[in-house]
Amino acid sequence: MSQRSGYEPGVPCWVDLSSTDVPASARFYGELFGWKADMIDNPEAGGYGQFEFGGKKVAGLGPAQMEGMPSVWNVYVATDDIQATARKVKDAGGTVIMDPMRVFDEGSMAVFQSPEGAFFCAWQANRHQGAELVNEPVSFTWNELAARDTEGAKGFFPAVFGWTHQTDTTSAPMPYTTWMVEGRPVAGMIEMGPQYPPEVPSHWATYFAVADTPATVDKAVKLGSTVIVPPMDSPMGPLAFLIDPQGAMFAIIQLNEAETA
Repeated sequence: MSQRSGYEPGVPCWVDLSSTDVPASARFYGELFGWKADMIDNPEAGGYGQFEFGGKKVAGLGPAQMEGMPSVWNVYVATDDIQATARKVKDAGGTVIMDPMRVFDEGSMAVFQSPEGAFFCAWQANRHQGAELVNEPVSFTWNELAARDTEGAKGFFPAVFGWTHQTDTTSAPMPYTTWMVEGRPVAGMIEMGPQYPPEVPSHWATYFAVADTPATVDKAVKLGSTVIVPPMDSPMGPLAFLIDPQGAMFAIIQLNEAETA
């Protein structure tokens, strides 16, 4: 389903960009994806806004919240009880970075860190249900955990979100784990191998669907992006990893027709 009006608990529902230069990020993604940045006209919003495409909310945008914090894309997982989610994070050995807080009448959010070091967020919806367009160019379509301790993650995230998991040991170049809610894939996980510098912590990556991966990479480079992984085939379709001009990593994927049907 491409247009969404709500999300079940445990399903990634929103992504937003914490940027060291919000106006520059708005220009970059506006030119790359055709997004329009609609900034909230309220001082209490702290400079936060939303990207829209075709009148649909597709992602958020705001300033980096701490001095020295790099630009980064964040993933939010839907919950129907954010206080209970925070307790589950603690009980499972994770850390509550930001306690649950209400965001106007939109909903409630919290920021956590899993035991192996990956930051992630949770969202309990009220007025704001999450992304209104997914799985179509140019909207988010997938979130993937790159973990240094995949076995630990297989214990932690099911305890927090009730996820089940299935690992394909035949996938190349490394085993691939799919996180599921009621048997439906909602996210993925790979193990961080020697190709990752030792100083890079476990992290979540956001994938955006595009109509043409090589063409989008070429356009992104012209706009100032750096290519981490050049266009390559995958079972889901051609993908690539990039760093935007403000330093945030993101992925793009040209979904196979079977995946978009």
